[in-house]
Amino acid sequence: MFKRVLVLEDNFIIAMEAEDILKSLGVGEVEIATNIDQAEALLSQEVFDFVLLDINLGSQTSFHLAEKLLGNGVPFGFVSGYGENSIFPPTLRSLPRITKPFNEESVGSLLAAMFQIP
Repeated sequence: MFKRVLVLEDNFIIAMEAEDILKSLGVGEVEIATNIDQAEALLSQEVFDFVLLDINLGSQTSFHLAEKLLGNGVPFGFVSGYGENSIFPPTLRSLPRITKPFNEESVGSLLAAMFQIP
């Protein structure tokens, strides 16, 4: 499926769960970033097939990074534990997202919807 995926998630336990789920879905390598700076550093050094972005990162959101990914053509999806619909920038409202708690089925459905995987 995918060789490399980046997970941006500020809760390390949830990030590890995402890594396990992605690997069970066939992802070869998963990198974890717990904040925007780490994610941007990884994205500037490496190429990822997909990025999974937690929306709410404490005092920040991942929307600015999502705009960059969108501009660079890097596929990504959102994961959220809150109802952030009202704060979504217009350019990002139609992009795929799943809610916490997520599982293999919801992550698999997100990837399938994005990449037309049967």
